[in-house]
Parts: sequence; structure tokens; C-alpha cells
Amino acid sequence: MTERDPYTERLERLSGARWKNVLSVQAPYRWNLRRLEPGRVLDVGCGIGRNLRHLDGNAVGIDTSQASVDVANSRGCVAYTVDDFGDSEDAVPGGFESLLFAHVLEHMPLSDASDLMREYLPYIAPGGQIIVIVPQEAGYASDDTHINFLESSDVTSLMEDCGLVEIRDYSFPFPRRLGKFFRYNETVVVGRVPAS
Repeated sequence: MTERDPYTERLERLSGARWKNVLSVQAPYRWNLRRLEPGRVLDVGCGIGRNLRHLDGNAVGIDTSQASVDVANSRGCVAYTVDDFGDSEDAVPGGFESLLFAHVLEHMPLSDASDLMREYLPYIAPGGQIIVIVPQEAGYASDDTHINFLESSDVTSLMEDCGLVEIRDYSFPFPRRLGKFFRYNETVVVGRVPAS
């Protein structure tokens, strides 16, 4: 039996709120991710599989928490712990078209974020995308496990240091100034692995 994990339990509690399901609050975020046309995605820090489900089975998740991986797999997703991924049939260099870090990098120092990105870049095909989604001020303040507030310029610099090109960023779903008040406003930064 998997040990209880308070963060996994928090994710389940937050995603299970009745009002969120009635209003389908994930619909705009699902649309935003899909419009990036990510192809087959490696979702690092997949949690309980929210984005894996948004991608309709065209994604594989990795998480440090066995409890979160168990929840994601019980929901019909494919997810591995960090330790199990390397030995899996999905750990194929260049086997994915996009690498996703959604609400992950703010949980670590920037040097660790760089190491994490570099660790998984070999699994992305040449010309593939790296998608980073981080909370803005109100969202950042809502979780005491956040330790590093990241502006788009921080993520852009990280991507440049990792050799990515064609980097662009935007605020979603509302303009950047609303990030100080609206908890669910996000900064999205997309870079590309050089094609050759």
C-alpha cells in the first residue's frame, strides 16, 4: 500500500471540489494546452494527472510522489515515478514531441530547475517544444510549498541556458496585471529544441 502523501491529498481535494466540476473550470486550461499542438507529451511533475487527462492519452507523466502516480494511473493515465521512468518502455530518447513543466519549477531553486530541464531534454525530438507554466503572484501565494517566484524572464533565461530557441511567453487566461489578484492566472513560456 502506498504511503499517504499530504500534497497528493491536497491536489485530490482541490480538483474534487463540486463547484469546479459543475462549472468545468478546467475547460479553458485544457483548450490552452491543446492549442499549443504539443503532440506526444512528457509531463514532468504530473501530479495526479490533470494535464495527462487534458491530452487524451497522448502523454506520459513523471512525478516524485508514488501516491500521485497511483492516482494518475487509477484515472487511466500513464505515469511513473522518477525512479521507474528510466526503465520503462516510454523512456525513449527523442520519443516525445513536447516536454511539459506545469506548476513545477516554482517548487525549487532555479539551479535545480535547470538540472531538471536538462535531465529530460534528451527525451524530446529535435524541433520539439518545451512548455513551462508557472503561477503569477496570487497563485504563487496560495501554496506554501512554492519557494521560487518566476517571472517570464526567469523562465526565458532558463530555456536559453538550456539551448532552446524560438522562445515566446504570454499570460493566461487574463492579462498579466490580473495575476496579482486572480489566483489561477498563469505565465506560459514555450521554447523549441533546435531542429538540428
